[in-house]
Amino acid sequence: MKDFKQNCVNEKLTVKEALETLNDLSGEKSLTLFIVNDKKQLLGTLTDGDVRRGLINGLSLYQPVSDFMFKDFRYLRKNKFTVSDIDELRKKNLNLIPLLNAKNEIIRIIDLAQKRSIIPVDAFIMAGGEGLRLRPFTENLPKPLLKVGDKPIIEHNIDRLEAFGVNTVYVSVNYLGEKIEQYLGNGKQKGIHIKYIKEKKAMGTIGSMSLVDSFENDTILLMNSDLLTNIDFEDFYLSFEQKNAAMAVASVPYKVNVPYAIFEVDDEKVLSLNEKPTYTYYSNAGIYLIKKSLLKLIPENGSFDATEFMQRVIENGQKLIYYPILGYWLDIGQHDEYKKAQEDIKHIKL
Repeated sequence: MKDFKQNCVNEKLTVKEALETLNDLSGEKSLTLFIVNDKKQLLGTLTDGDVRRGLINGLSLYQPVSDFMFKDFRYLRKNKFTVSDIDELRKKNLNLIPLLNAKNEIIRIIDLAQKRSIIPVDAFIMAGGEGLRLRPFTENLPKPLLKVGDKPIIEHNIDRLEAFGVNTVYVSVNYLGEKIEQYLGNGKQKGIHIKYIKEKKAMGTIGSMSLVDSFENDTILLMNSDLLTNIDFEDFYLSFEQKNAAMAVASVPYKVNVPYAIFEVDDEKVLSLNEKPTYTYYSNAGIYLIKKSLLKLIPENGSFDATEFMQRVIENGQKLIYYPILGYWLDIGQHDEYKKAQEDIKHIKL
């Protein structure tokens, strides 16, 4: 939900006034009011059904909503919920769910009817490159703003992150970064927070993460801005959590067809033949999940690539796993790939 303020009413409001508010919300799929006190702390919820039950029990339309409200409401606590909690709420057919801070103040209202899932991560999108291989398209426009279909590449990625409940997105900018900021704004129109990290110099594919003072969540989803993909972020996150990994890298299969018979040998002796084999390797897809505690491995204010970071993770004995992308993925780095993206977008669902 992009703006939940109209759904919040003070506990002193009369039920008659609350019904007028509910009537104004008649276009919403889920008609729920959230009852708060003067300190903006959530006390209960109110629906048409709660009003009917109160009237049947002899209450008056001119009594405060606090007499009618449902006090045993379901909610999520900031940084304390899991994907399993979201699944449980879905099974109970609950849609509008308040996210509360430690003081029971509403941070936001999550509309599960509009979300694929809610994964507890901050996102970080690398969008500072010059896109030299896509000249002349990128002479006056940063590559993340090149359109694929009806909107820019980076907006496809932000919309998918938003669909999986990601609320805070950091965008690292450098080359023509002001145009990216001007286009995306602060994210308010999409109901999220977009924050910009400004590189004064090229900092590699992960170096600019060192410029963030503190991430809100314990896990960060890092991705390149020039990817077109329908990766299932929830499944990616669940795999990361279930395997108790420190870092996960999304991967895509890369097949190598050998046009000759391959020998398996022992010294000079041939043990077997493999006629024109195909070998499948998994390559880096440019999407990562990283535990916040690992960010200390990134040197401050220097150029540093994700591959170097992964090597440090391994050397430090931390668990690094790979996650195969089973859906669509395309790295838009050259003209042929950009042309392919324009055709593919007509047939895939992002």
